[in-house]
Amino acid sequence: MANQDIALMAHLLRRAGFGAGRDEIEVYAAKGYTATVEELLNPEERPGIDEDLLLRYHPYYHESGNQASVVQWVYRMTNDPRQLLQKMGLFWHTILCAGQAKVDSGYEIVQMIKMFQEKGMGSFRELLVGLSKSPAMMYFLDNTESHKTAVNENYGRELLELFSLGVGMDEKSNYSEDDVKACARAFTGWSIAPPFPPFPYGRSTWEFRYDPTDHDDSAKTFMGETGRWGGDDIINIICKQPGTARFIARHLYDFFVADEPAVPAWRLIPPRDMAAIQVLEQVYFDSNYDIRSMLRVMFNSDFFKNARFQKVKSPAEVVVGTLRLVGEHREIKPGLFDIAQEPKYMGMDLMNPPTVEGWHTGREWIDSGTLVERINFVADMVGNTTLPGVQSIINRLMAQGRTLSPEQLVEGCLDLIGPTEVTRDTEDGLLEHARKGGELRHGSPTERADFSRRVAEMLQMIVATAEYQFA
Repeated sequence: MANQDIALMAHLLRRAGFGAGRDEIEVYAAKGYTATVEELLNPEERPGIDEDLLLRYHPYYHESGNQASVVQWVYRMTNDPRQLLQKMGLFWHTILCAGQAKVDSGYEIVQMIKMFQEKGMGSFRELLVGLSKSPAMMYFLDNTESHKTAVNENYGRELLELFSLGVGMDEKSNYSEDDVKACARAFTGWSIAPPFPPFPYGRSTWEFRYDPTDHDDSAKTFMGETGRWGGDDIINIICKQPGTARFIARHLYDFFVADEPAVPAWRLIPPRDMAAIQVLEQVYFDSNYDIRSMLRVMFNSDFFKNARFQKVKSPAEVVVGTLRLVGEHREIKPGLFDIAQEPKYMGMDLMNPPTVEGWHTGREWIDSGTLVERINFVADMVGNTTLPGVQSIINRLMAQGRTLSPEQLVEGCLDLIGPTEVTRDTEDGLLEHARKGGELRHGSPTERADFSRRVAEMLQMIVATAEYQFA
């Protein structure tokens, strides 16, 4: 199997999922790139995780509290064979933001994430309808407090600014303040049914409720169109705007292809690759706003295939990708709670974004504190030679021959942990360290123990490099 096939498949699995060990990469590479893309794009054709086993050991996950819901999601991201389904949940969670700090219900945030997964590869229009009916979002952005006699503009404003159109493009604004007001009026009456008090038996499930008596049914002018618009009408008008196509295309490119400038700058700063964005915009309209069609074109494009290591890994990708690489917590066992807190220490408090704007991504994930957390977490994992993924790397290196030169050690570790690309200076530093120990042998128990130790040590040095922070 050609090295370039392995490298390309590893790239696809890092971006369309959370990475994989070499055994899994080789299985997919044998299927072929195009066939793998189609498998990823059609998760409904594959079974998910055995929920019965998960709930047997952790019954409180059924209606999870705030922290338990994060543990549950980390477990699913790590183990669900439908990797793109989980990745799309994370993608939309970074854009269509609501958080536990205000909602205070892990169950409702979990329901929102599930909605992202169910609708996130379908029609963008249907996704926006689902978002607008999400009880968590209705509460988070105060549409529950918006009435035809006292309109609250929070949801209407964020729907336009952060969830669909964006502030502007090509140095022009995408909407006016009057459009915000009309949008907010159209969503009056969209709320949640009064929930039962949480005490003494706990929270009841929130439900969306439309109250026609509380809806402003008067004529409204929105984006140049006038009518007695309701929320569905507003979403129809939003979806056909060029600004919406640009907004979705840039977000897909930024999340899956290469880091873009921060979202607030998009009105003034053009896309990193305008030709790629224009391709995705055209697919958006040609497919009637179908996200799956945009993903298919993107994953099969040269601009995607040639964008290896152009993105800084998010904290969720660091943690989940490491678990998948080393084969840890692939079964139900204690200890995942502490690991599920790691993304928060790295700057990404899952299910609790800092604001409705979400997280600033790319190089902003890295500072002196979060970098230490990243390196320490990954180094601890890859340095544990008892973990199956690490043991697999050691066994593959042993299988190369009775001895392994320092050059083969460095080359083999870089290959099997990624493949990972490093600069010449970084590679020289790794080689300098490897040469101090001389050749590696594994003919005796003592030599095998030393072999394992040195491989783990080299893996730890690789994950501490700047290059390893990129996917």
